[in-house]
Amino acid sequence: MTTSHKTAPSRRRSRGVPPQRRGGSRRASRGSGGRTRARTALIVALSLLVLGTAGVGWLYLKLNGNINTFGADGLSDDRPDAGSSKGENVLVIGSDARVGGNDALGGGSKDDIGRSDTAFLLHVYADHQHALAVSIPRDTLVTIPPCKLPDGSWTEAQPNTMFNAAYSVGGTAEGNPACSQNTVEQLTGLRVDHTVVVDFKGFAALTDVVGGVPVCVPQDVYQKDLNPNRATRGSVLFTKGEQTVAGQKALDWVRIRHGIGDGSDIGRIKRQQAFVASLIKQVKADGLTPGKLLPLADAATKSLTVDPGLGSADKLLSFALSLKNVDLHNTKFVTIPWRYQGARVAIVEPDASELWAALRADRTIDGKDAGGKKGKKSKAGASPSPDTGLGKGIDVSVYNGTTTLGLATRGAATLTGRGFTVTSTGNAGSQNHATTVIQYGPGRQDQAETVAKLFPGAELQALTGPGINVVLGEDFVAAPDAASAEPTSMPTSAAAEARSADDDLCTNLSYG
Repeated sequence: MTTSHKTAPSRRRSRGVPPQRRGGSRRASRGSGGRTRARTALIVALSLLVLGTAGVGWLYLKLNGNINTFGADGLSDDRPDAGSSKGENVLVIGSDARVGGNDALGGGSKDDIGRSDTAFLLHVYADHQHALAVSIPRDTLVTIPPCKLPDGSWTEAQPNTMFNAAYSVGGTAEGNPACSQNTVEQLTGLRVDHTVVVDFKGFAALTDVVGGVPVCVPQDVYQKDLNPNRATRGSVLFTKGEQTVAGQKALDWVRIRHGIGDGSDIGRIKRQQAFVASLIKQVKADGLTPGKLLPLADAATKSLTVDPGLGSADKLLSFALSLKNVDLHNTKFVTIPWRYQGARVAIVEPDASELWAALRADRTIDGKDAGGKKGKKSKAGASPSPDTGLGKGIDVSVYNGTTTLGLATRGAATLTGRGFTVTSTGNAGSQNHATTVIQYGPGRQDQAETVAKLFPGAELQALTGPGINVVLGEDFVAAPDAASAEPTSMPTSAAAEARSADDDLCTNLSYG
């Protein structure tokens, strides 16, 4: 800086600038000093900017390095249309895989097959002011569609199988989130936009970073309640009443299913819903300041496995920020309509179909339209509404190939909602069809392929006789596609049990 200051006058004189008077020179000197200080401040500011940018870059590299993704090649080719709902659907899976040090928190062996301990489908309404999480009990009987195995081959559909078995397809320690996503899409008829898997370590770390999560314990809980294989009751893990839990303690609390209520997974789901609601409340209360956000992002990304669409820090951050306007009261939790079937959980119809239809139509718990701008017709004329003229001029007969009552009626509604003419409905000759079959007579293959667009995974079968028959299998039980032909109000069985994120901690905590 000093050298520059001394040589400045000589440069001015060499260009023919007359020498200044002494007083003016002093003024120039003071001005040069001001410019020097300004230049110094500018250099310092630029240095800080560079350092800050480098820090952000380092942070993004660090966060990106934390994130694991699963391959999109395991996703089904027969997926619901991207416009199957106005909002966005995110499948959240709590994995009890023991790899990566999770065996230290959850017990068991790191070589155990990965399983899904809990799962819910989060529907973010298009107005980005409402959200609904639908819990799917792990013992729910569903049809697991064809899924990809580690050797590249694909399984056959597995009807009447527990939902959490989808995550275990392939028998790997890491699990199979793509198969779980395929199963949820088959079950709901909704496009799953993203899937997020959180393991034990990630869950425990998140609760530590937020300083613990307030919970309400309805009764004293003992070691045997967490581990029913113990010979004795053991010591108290949780005392009755409100308290704050974090880390291992928080993990133990959400995993307990015995000793509270009827000891079922349904009761545990209610406590998990209350816990997630409390966690959301805690995060919102703290505010997403850099001091809070960065440790939270670091803890979250270290133990997340996500689909490729969320496989970078900026994508995850963008999605998280899209939820900032969803307030606590408009954040709801429900469980898929269910009933016991022996020791397992069966889906109740038509309630479940009405629930998925309501989400497709972006209807809230109280029946309001939360479609927002995403549901409106764009300037280019595009619209997510279904093509009601798809089946114009095509007549179809529909038969129920399962023991599920009313399936042919819902299948017919799926077809008439897209413009097909249903000439008859009834029961098929046998009720043990795992997969939907579309039968077609001579010259009707093209029309049969059009019908197949509404029944992902259906088999085409040529007939010697005329016409087109749809024989519905178990894979259709909860996956109708005609949103326009279905009710759009939330079923009472789901709405009556809904929990809001701002509900009192101690309400509606157990079943049985």
